[in-house]
Amino acid sequence: MADQRHAEVIEKDRARQGVTGHNVRYVLFGSLALVVIAFIAIAIFMRT
Repeated sequence: MADQRHAEVIEKDRARQGVTGHNVRYVLFGSLALVVIAFIAIAIFMRT
């Protein structure tokens, strides 16, 4: 007979191999905002 392979069904948490949450999106958005502000400040400082 032909070799039949079946996909293993596992829970979402096990498939993800990590914990979601911990306010990661807020840290990323805040860091991005600080980088944009820093570049604007550098541009203003270099212009004068």
